[in-house]
Amino acid sequence: MFLGKHLCSVDEKNRLLAPDSFREQLSGDLYISQGFDRNLLILTASAFQEVYRRVMSLNIADPLARLLLRMILGTACEIEMDDSGQVAIPNELRDFANLSDEAYLVGQGDYCEVWAINLWNKLETELRDAEKNASRFAGLTIAMQP
Repeated sequence: MFLGKHLCSVDEKNRLLAPDSFREQLSGDLYISQGFDRNLLILTASAFQEVYRRVMSLNIADPLARLLLRMILGTACEIEMDDSGQVAIPNELRDFANLSDEAYLVGQGDYCEVWAINLWNKLETELRDAEKNASRFAGLTIAMQP
């Protein structure tokens, strides 16, 4: 499971150095894609297959479904982590996410997100507003199971 926020270096060859805690999960086939918030998504092969299955079940006559397919599948590519724990980020995705020489890798359970420092800091400031969060998330049903 991918958890936590990790500051990672990004070198001049667009290689992101994964934190030790993520390396075992990132071994094997990986997919990277444009995210929803000017970030990137890194998914294991099994997580990507689940996303693929779900988006392919959408009605392609729906313009929003086609847009989602283009966003996720049209920007996705297969990547792998090298022996030193680095994953290469394609130029167009690095540009999309405005990445520089450092980025945050943020665990999201079954996948992780790559964020430009300034964009993550802006989002994190917003997430610290407890009053706003209470009203923002009130409609979600989050059951805590024993």
